[in-house]
Amino acid sequence: MRIETERLIITEFNVSMAESVHFNSLDDDTRRFIPDEVFETVEIAKETIEFLMSVYKTGVGPLVYPVLFKDGTNIGYVQLVPMNDGIFEVGYHIAKAYTCKGYATEAIKAFLRYIMPIRNIDKVYGICVTENLASIKVLEKAGFTKKFEGSGLYQDKERKICKYIYKLNKNIFN
Repeated sequence: MRIETERLIITEFNVSMAESVHFNSLDDDTRRFIPDEVFETVEIAKETIEFLMSVYKTGVGPLVYPVLFKDGTNIGYVQLVPMNDGIFEVGYHIAKAYTCKGYATEAIKAFLRYIMPIRNIDKVYGICVTENLASIKVLEKAGFTKKFEGSGLYQDKERKICKYIYKLNKNIFN
């Protein structure tokens, strides 16, 4: 897979990305909002990448793709995660050094327009804790609509969350 936007490339992981994945995962926001995606060592990042690469072949599990600058610099990822009953959630992370520049919004828009028709999905959820104002802003700019705000499970803990939904406009291909 290869998606190109004006500034970014979204493609498949390879093990040579382990160091950048490790480094990108260590920022405070990752530790605070998605602690299960912190890779404390390059070896742990490499093992995770190997698992994610195996999912590309089977299609079973989270479909996670690195977000790169055109020069190959790895700045984060986007992902489509199966929840249950055919429901999917989008996930994303842009490393702290590259935030507040619209990269997450750009990546999500391009990724969903590409992946949803391939996977035959017409809607995707975006879920975040209400205190993660940056993620809320990204979801809204990417065209998601808020459907719920209140208590819910997030990272296996009861927290105050927002749940957003994105519906693919099938006319964008006509």
